[in-house]
Formats: sequence, C-alpha cells, structure tokens
Amino acid sequence: MKRRDFLKFIGIGGVGAGAGFVLGKVSKPPGAKLIPYLIPPEDIIPGVATWYASVCTLCGAGCGTLVRVMEGRAKKVEGNPGHPINRGGLCALGQSSVQALYNPDRITKPLKRKGPRGSGEYAEITWDEALKTLAANLIELKSKNESEKFHLLTSPLGGTIDRLAGEFVSAFGSSNYSHYGLFQRKNLAFANLSTMGTASIPHYDIENTKYLLSFGADFSSTWVSPVNYSNGYGKMRQGTGERGKLVQVEPRLSLTGANADEWVPAKPGTEALLALAIANTIVEKGLARDASAWRGVLSRYKAKDMASICDVPVERIEAMAVEFARTRPSLAIAGDSVSSYENGISGAIAVNILNQVAGNIGVIGGVMPNGDDLGNGKKIDFGRKISTLISAANADKIKTLIVYGANPVFTTPKAARLEEALSKVPFIASFSSFMDETTAHADIILPAHTSLEDWGDDFPDPGVAAPVASIIQPVVSPVFETKSLGDIFIELARAVGGNVAGKITAPNFAEYLKASWKGLYSRNREMAAGTLGFEDFWNKALQRGGWWGPSRKMTATVSARAGEHLTGAPARFEGEEAQYPFYLIPYAQTAYMDGRGANLPWLQELPDPMTSVVWGTWVEINPKTAASLGLKEGDMVNIESPFGKISAPVYLYPGIRPDTVAVPIGQGHSHYGRYAKGRGANPIEILPYKEDPLSGEAALNSTRVRITRGATGERLVKMEGSTKEFGRGIVQTVSPSEFKRMKKEVV
Repeated sequence: MKRRDFLKFIGIGGVGAGAGFVLGKVSKPPGAKLIPYLIPPEDIIPGVATWYASVCTLCGAGCGTLVRVMEGRAKKVEGNPGHPINRGGLCALGQSSVQALYNPDRITKPLKRKGPRGSGEYAEITWDEALKTLAANLIELKSKNESEKFHLLTSPLGGTIDRLAGEFVSAFGSSNYSHYGLFQRKNLAFANLSTMGTASIPHYDIENTKYLLSFGADFSSTWVSPVNYSNGYGKMRQGTGERGKLVQVEPRLSLTGANADEWVPAKPGTEALLALAIANTIVEKGLARDASAWRGVLSRYKAKDMASICDVPVERIEAMAVEFARTRPSLAIAGDSVSSYENGISGAIAVNILNQVAGNIGVIGGVMPNGDDLGNGKKIDFGRKISTLISAANADKIKTLIVYGANPVFTTPKAARLEEALSKVPFIASFSSFMDETTAHADIILPAHTSLEDWGDDFPDPGVAAPVASIIQPVVSPVFETKSLGDIFIELARAVGGNVAGKITAPNFAEYLKASWKGLYSRNREMAAGTLGFEDFWNKALQRGGWWGPSRKMTATVSARAGEHLTGAPARFEGEEAQYPFYLIPYAQTAYMDGRGANLPWLQELPDPMTSVVWGTWVEINPKTAASLGLKEGDMVNIESPFGKISAPVYLYPGIRPDTVAVPIGQGHSHYGRYAKGRGANPIEILPYKEDPLSGEAALNSTRVRITRGATGERLVKMEGSTKEFGRGIVQTVSPSEFKRMKKEVV
C-alpha cells in the first residue's frame, strides 16, 4: 500500500464527533478524510475518551446512556447515572447498540429493486435519485386525488420525530399514519383509559411497596421498563429495613418469577378471574379500603368458585388476599402473561380493580399516575390496527406504503396473510437500516441512521411520576451514506413541494428538534430552567442527557364503568384439547425482544438467564410431560397448532405447568443479516391472528398445540455445562460404607 493511500484510509476511518454536534452540524469537516487529527475537533483530544449523553432507542423504556467515544469511534455504551429512568443501569440490548452502529449487514446507501420482490436483487443509487423517485410517486398520487392511498407505518415513535412524521402525512393529505409493534401494551393502556381516564402506563412504585403481586409481569427481563423496575425491586428487597415480598402468578416461571418468594402457576387464561377472586375475598373479609363501586361486580367471583377454574387452591387465594390487603403499601401489576390473551383488557382491568379495592392507587408504593407527559409522549391510537392496513391493501386502498422501524412480516402470524396483502401494494419504500423481512418487500430503500448517529428526543412512558424529557444526540459522524430519519422527511417534503414543503420549512431535523425544545422550554420555563436562557438550558440538557423536573403526586380512581369490559370467563384458545393438548406461551426473550436484537452477535452469544441456551430456539416442556411423551432434553420436536408447524429442540423445564409449553420469540428470521438469518424458529408463525377489537393488540397467548417427535435438526446449545463426564472422572463418588472405611484408614 502506498503512503498516500494509507493516509487516506486512516483518515476515512478516523474522523471524529466534534462540537459541531451541539450546533446541529453532523457532516464531516473539510479535509477530514485525509489527515483529520492534524487539526482535531475542539472537543476531542487524541488518546482521551469523550463521553456523550444520549438515550437508548432499542426498546420503549427510554433509558439514558453515556457513550464512550475515542477518536471518533463509539467504543462503549453505559447507563447514565444521572438519568431518572435507569439511574446508571443498562440492559444487554442497550449495551449492544454499538453493534448496530458497526454491523456488517447495515444497508450503507440507498437501494432500488431490480429483480422480483423478495429476490434480494437491488442496485445502489444516489440519495438524489432515491428522493426524486419516492417524491415522484407521491406527486403522482396527489395529482390523481389519491392522497388517502398513502400510508406511513412506523414503530411506536414518540417525541419530535413522531410529530414531524405526522405533519408530513397530514400535509400530504392523508390520515393514514400508524404505529405497529409486538409489545405496545395496548391492552394495558386501554384498561388504564377505561379505569383511570389516561391511555398510558402509570409509574408502578415497586421501590417503595412492601407486597408486590405480579400477574405475569416479567419486569426483571422484558416488561415495559426492566432496568427501572429492577432498580426498584432491588431497593424493595434490600434498600429498607423491611424486606418486601414478591408473589408471581404465571403458568411459566419467568426470570422475575425465579426471584419471587412464591410462584402461583395459575391455569393459562384465568389470571383475570384469580385477580377478581382475590379482590372479592378482600371485600368479604372486611379488609377493603375502597370497594363501594365494586361489591356487586365482585360478588360473582368467589374464591371457592374460581379455585377450580384457575387451578389454585382456595386456601391460597384467601391467604394472598389477606396478605395483600393487610400489608401496606401493596401493589398488583398486570404483565404480558395477562394482557396478551384474547381477554387481555379484562385481565388488566381486573388488576386495576384489585389495586383500587386495596387502596393502592395514587399512593407511594402503589400505582402512581404520571400526569403531564409534556405534550410529546408516545400516543397510542387504538383505532390503528395491522388488520386495517391488511384490509386496505387487499381493497386497493394503498398505492404507496412507507415503512420505518416496524417489521410486521416477522411479527405478524402467517394466518394474517400480510405478505399476500403487501404484494398488492404497487410501491413500497423502507427507511430501515437493515434488510429485515419487511424491507425485503420494498421497491426502494432510503436507509436511516442508527440512534448513535442521529438526533431525537424521548418522553418515557411509563415515567417516574415526574416530567422527563431526554435528548438523543449523534455521538459519531455517520459511518455510511445514510441520513437522519428526520432529514429524510424534511428533504422528501421539499422534493414533493406544494403544501408539504410549505408545512415543513425547517432546514434540517437538528434545527427542527431545537425549535421543538424551545417550545418545551417556554411552556415549562419556571420549572425547567429558572433564570437560564434557552441556549444555556439547551446546552445543559445536551450535557446531562435531557431535562427532568420534580416529582408530582397524582391521584386517580377506578371508574365503575370499567366493569363493562370484564368478560367473566377464561381466555379462549384455538384448537380442540383432544387434538392439541398443550397451551402455547410465546414469550419475549431477554436479549431478542420481538426479534429486533437477533442481528447483534453479543445478544446471540448471551446465555438465556433461565436455560443458558444460546444461538437458537428451544421449547420448554415440563419433565413429567416429556417423560409421558418419551422425550429427553435435546430431542427435536414439532410444535403444531391449527395454523402451522415449527420445530425446536426440547429443554426440560420444571418451572412450567405440565399442560403448557413455551417458546421464546426472536429467532427464525429469513432475512435480517448473517447473525439472525436461518437460525431457530419463530413461534409467531403458528399463531392465529387475533386482535382485540377495542385496543387492536394481537393476542399472542391464543392457541393450543401438539408435540410430536421431529427429525434430527438444530442442536440445543447450552452454557450451563455438560451432564456427562465422557470418562474424565470429574465427579468422584464413594459409598457411605466405603467412606467410613477410608476415613478410619486415614486416621
């Protein structure tokens, strides 16, 4: 290699993140590609790390981060100790975000399809050509008065980028902007809207409670805000003089359940009835604090009647009721195991009623409504369902579809026939950074930055019973020829012209974001900044990772009208018990969530905390059930529902009911890069497609399955060690009589 070429190579790789980020200039400085550190950026000292505050966006919790950057390269992501959501903690998914930035399978520049859809045949094009192509398609729609046939589908965005996307769609003349995600917790939000008047998730004050009754909430692993709740749980158990108690109700023992004092393996689909039976017992024993509106409703759920339905002894129901009512403060939470059934709303409402009866709403150590989200929180639109999009596509009501952040082809059951519907959409554009299963159907791809390269903000839901506004800022220059998601919308608006360009006039997204924060500053000036001017407030927020105000105590009561949504019956499962004897519980795995983490090798190598399995899928079966089927650990089996079949090796798991099997979600990708593709199986494929008619949330716990022996296939790879010595003499044994003889000889 020539010296000149070597210097160019070093220059291209070494450009750093500088003070220009504060000013919104994320482009590389002139001459940076040759020898950038002759005149390094002003906030970089070669050999000395710089730390930038930002936010993890790989799930919806909104944990604050500190990113260690050395000479322009992101080296490590840690939790921000000053951020109120995570207080310095960060889960494995957040730690792995640097692997999304430097992933070898990123889409590095715009692509245009040149082969049949799904063939993977794309040609690289310029950004100018990509924007003009997409703009021309939209302009043609508008000229034909078919603006309503434009749809935008994204992951559950919030904050300023959500407002910009909404403005773009509205200015174009369409009302079709939808959020889609597998774990949006819409049922929980709808239950809270019905009971407490707010379509959000409150702050569950686990830290200060003394008795926590969890109905399937795996808050130590994947539920809502696991780092925040894990911090709180640690304080609850060890942070005060009195050790709090945790009781976990769920058919499959989760990571949270493994840390509980008691596990109550209720029959799948009956958790709502169990919660109501506990509430009724509290009323009957005269221990209720606020039950005036619920006596009549609860009288139908007597413990002696519900015990056989829930498969929980009546004595245990009564003991839980007494302990829950007498321990102050206490708290009940409804997790995915409850809200993912067909009657998920009913289950979440039942838990809210239980909290109301015990006097746990609006008190420290109980349910704390968050109140004001500063006007920028994630909005849950219950009317926007993926089935609506499928119906519209089949009815020729979608001509152009733009997708960002959502991967519905992977996270929607095959029974929904989504891919068939997408084939009827004439033009699909994706803004994804990766070739996932949905992006593989796109006609054109305009790749957006990863979160470590982009601007944004976040307003966490749930919060911490206090206003929290976090800033996402770029910590490195763009690694590839990608663009800020906000800049894509802004530049596309200019290319479309007309009303759209007139509505969105910001020069770039960094300025649009800053203007949005000026509004936040004006509305909350006294609380947010006191005597600080906006520029000082802005720079301080960049430095610390955002702004958060003092705690606010909010109160609420559970409306008696919520009783209208109680079903009073166990959840239904598809499939006749005689043919399909086992309940199937698909669950979010710690590392992969809904599959988004499967392309990050650190997460593939991370042993599952309950099984130690890596790089694959498994099916959890009770040892007694496995013995009755003639199965042993590692055997390949077929898991078959009325809607399809997948295969996986057996993991013998005592922490699951004998009538239930469980399969983790996240593997089984057909696309999504070298680390995810062709690995494991996706249990979502064999589910029925059921949506709650009120909330729109899919019912994951909704089918029975049968287990049959399969052909040899994928090995069960575990990190917990071998059960065989293979002649190595690792474990030495001796009989009691021999031990006594040896002991005498030694003496």
